[in-house]
Amino acid sequence: MRPQVTTALAPSSTLSAADRCDRCGAQAYVRVTLTSGGELLFCAHHGREHSEKLRNIAITIHDETGRLDAAPAVSAAEDEQ
Repeated sequence: MRPQVTTALAPSSTLSAADRCDRCGAQAYVRVTLTSGGELLFCAHHGREHSEKLRNIAITIHDETGRLDAAPAVSAAEDEQ
């Protein structure tokens, strides 16, 4: 008997500091899944610059640029100083 196969997409994982912009090499905050099956990563600047064209060729656009506005976490050691 064959196992049941699903075609649902797995949720995108959070982008990390290791993910780099395909255009300039800066930290990526935007992941674009293309209709062709490929994937592109962009920094916030290049994600905004190319957003109109990307919407025409993307299945999904995972945008984490809101993280840039978040206050940085303070460690316990920094808090004690």
